Amino acid sequence: MTQELSQQIDFILELDKLKAVYRKALIKADNNRYENSAEHSWHISLTAHVLAPYADETVDISRVTLMLLIHDIVEIDAGDTFAFDHHTILGQQADKEIAAAERIFGLLPASQRQKIIALWHEFEQAETPDAQFAKAMDRILPLIQNMQNEGGSWAQNKVYKHQVINRNQYLETSAPKLWDYVLTQIDIATDKGWLQIE
Repeated sequence: MTQELSQQIDFILELDKLKAVYRKALIKADNNRYENSAEHSWHISLTAHVLAPYADETVDISRVTLMLLIHDIVEIDAGDTFAFDHHTILGQQADKEIAAAERIFGLLPASQRQKIIALWHEFEQAETPDAQFAKAMDRILPLIQNMQNEGGSWAQNKVYKHQVINRNQYLETSAPKLWDYVLTQIDIATDKGWLQIE
C-alpha cells in the first residue's frame, strides 16, 4: 500500500466516527430518536440536489454537495452544538471546529487536504453563491423536519420564532421562493404553539 492510499484509508475510517455524533434533531420515522451528524450530512446533500432549481444564482451543485458532506466532519472532535444554544457556547465552538478541521482533514494526502480544507472554510464563511446555497440547505432541512414532527426540537427546547427566522436568513437572498415558504411555515408553527413568541 502506498503512503497516499494509507492516508486516504485512515481518513475514511475516521469519518465513521461522525455516525456517533448526535444532534438535537428528532427522527419521527424512527421513534423520535436523535439524528446523527452523518445522517444529517447525507440528507442535506440530497436536499440540495432536489431544491437546486430554487437557487437564485447559478450554483455548482457538485461543489455544494461536497461542502454539505464535509461541513460537519469537524464534529468528530468538536461535538455538535444546538443551533439555538447560548451565544457563548456557539462562539467557543468555532475555535474547536477550526482545530478539528486541521487535524481531521490533515489525515488526507496534501493534494486532497488543501482542497477539502479550502472548501470547508468557504462553507463556513458563506460568501460565495455555492456556500450561501449550501448554508441555506443546512438551515431549511431542520425546519422541514420540525414541521413534520409537531415542532420537534423547537418545541422540546422552547425555541423562539425570531430565532428560526434569523437562522434561515440565508434563504432570503440565495433562494427567495424557499424563503417565502419558510416564513409561511414559521407562521404556522407559531400559531400551533411549536415556536415561542417573546
